[in-house]
Amino acid sequence: MTAVEAPTQLLLELEAAGPKSAPRAKVRTYVPDNRPIRPWVVAFWRACVVVAIVGGWEVGARLGAVNTFYWSSPSRILAKAAQQFASGTLWGDIAFTLTSAASGFLLGTVAGTCLGLSFWWSRLYAKTAEPFIVMFEAIPKLALAPIVVLVLGIGMSSKIAMATAMVMAVQALGAAAGVRQVDRDLVRMLASLGARRGKIFRSVVVPSTLPWLISGLRVTIGLALAGAIVGEFIGSQRGLGRLIVYAGSVYDIALIWVGVFVLALLSVALYLIVGFAERRLASTILASN
Repeated sequence: MTAVEAPTQLLLELEAAGPKSAPRAKVRTYVPDNRPIRPWVVAFWRACVVVAIVGGWEVGARLGAVNTFYWSSPSRILAKAAQQFASGTLWGDIAFTLTSAASGFLLGTVAGTCLGLSFWWSRLYAKTAEPFIVMFEAIPKLALAPIVVLVLGIGMSSKIAMATAMVMAVQALGAAAGVRQVDRDLVRMLASLGARRGKIFRSVVVPSTLPWLISGLRVTIGLALAGAIVGEFIGSQRGLGRLIVYAGSVYDIALIWVGVFVLALLSVALYLIVGFAERRLASTILASN
């Protein structure tokens, strides 16, 4: 038997003796569960998670296992929230933060969309400008906040500017990615038939990039809220960010948690609103096609 024939002969012998000397291992297969989950089941388990966290927190605080100086307790936080809502100051802070975040979201979305779509008109312009947008997107906006507040003041305009800056670059890069996916063969065919660039832009480029534009809205609404809060952290007379900074300076831990929880609820509400608008836009686009 040669050196080449030996391994082949050994494999044949092992294959023949395999089931007797080495029992085949039981193979477990994964079957995807595609059954629909009822909404009330999801809501029930989410409520269980909230009850477990809040209940455990309250029990731990009452038993002394949780240091209430740093973490407060749900009962104290609820009492502080009721006090703030009754005085009316919390409503004003919510309105200030919500207005600046929504304004920055709208301005950043429009400016970023226009900037990204403008890349279709010139490849040289697109290749020149895109690295600068990427660089601006990568810059931590917290580093720019003191300059923005110094230039625009501690009013709402600086918070809108911060929210706009957080949204614009992300939206521009999303629009630019959509522009790159436009069907070039279709554009060439329409151009060869005499269609003008403006007509091609309105009829082909903008509709083709709409899925890219609306897909990032749920991300950018969170960025807008973060930008507004960062601006309020640096300097502001109103807003939830100013509330949290003030509460930290006077060691009012319950008030800090009130601001944090209100921000969380606000972000969830904005996410649901933008998600609803996103689904409506997507269905409108599908219906038009």
